Amino acid sequence: MAHSTALGRSHEIDLPGGRIRYHETGDGPPVVFIHGLLVNADLWRKTVPAVAAAGYRCITPDLPLGSHEIPVPAADLTPTGVADLLSAFLAGLDLTDVTLVANDTGGALTQVLLSRDRSRVGRVVLASVDSYERFLPQPFTGLTLLARVPGSLRPLTAALRLRALHRLPFVFGWVTKRAVPKEIADSYLLPSRRSGEIRKDLRRFLKTARRDYTLAAAARFGEVEQPVLVLWAREDKLFPVSLAERLAADLPNATLRLIDDSYAFLPEDQPELLATSILEFTRLHATP
Repeated sequence: MAHSTALGRSHEIDLPGGRIRYHETGDGPPVVFIHGLLVNADLWRKTVPAVAAAGYRCITPDLPLGSHEIPVPAADLTPTGVADLLSAFLAGLDLTDVTLVANDTGGALTQVLLSRDRSRVGRVVLASVDSYERFLPQPFTGLTLLARVPGSLRPLTAALRLRALHRLPFVFGWVTKRAVPKEIADSYLLPSRRSGEIRKDLRRFLKTARRDYTLAAAARFGEVEQPVLVLWAREDKLFPVSLAERLAADLPNATLRLIDDSYAFLPEDQPELLATSILEFTRLHATP
């Protein structure tokens, strides 16, 4: 199904292991937005327009995390594999001095990327993200166990056709304070409901989504010279503010800002404040 027109034109790119879709709008220095588990580029539909209007090239890939529409059966979907896929994506578009903006699971993948290949990254915004021991966080840790059972995701994805379930903690209830619009919920949830190949991709990622990867990435934080903005929802139910403080202390060039009236999905709950924070940060740390 079509994504929000606010994200710009849709494109596809062939990468090692498969093809992914991405959207692009605006001109100027590149900003790449990285979503998390069981959402896609639509997560950024309310943030991208303001950043693009301020003079930036905004690029939003659909990563193979369960809400994508192009299966990638040959891709390595471990966290390191997806991080390498992101690196290949930046290289495939020949992007340099990139601002990475990551939310939720996308933040864990970004930390893994920073531990492996920072060559094209200029600065990073971590907006309420998995880190350290919280990958995946409760109540989503059960998905890792569920994914080890063949066929187990099909009844779960089928059950989520009931919109009354969407406000439960393990769906959207603990990630966004405000109800997700129906068309956006469908964008997130229909691909895994409709396609067994997409569910297979999702299972492969979930089976390996564990703290070993984020803890290994954190062990190399001292090597990260890029400026990092740690932007956190003060009321976050998944990721306590103590994690944000820990990230800000461990990353050598990090600053911390807290956002009120939001849960983990800052792009859904506070897109204007998120956009303003991104723009202030990129201008402060612009390359001369």
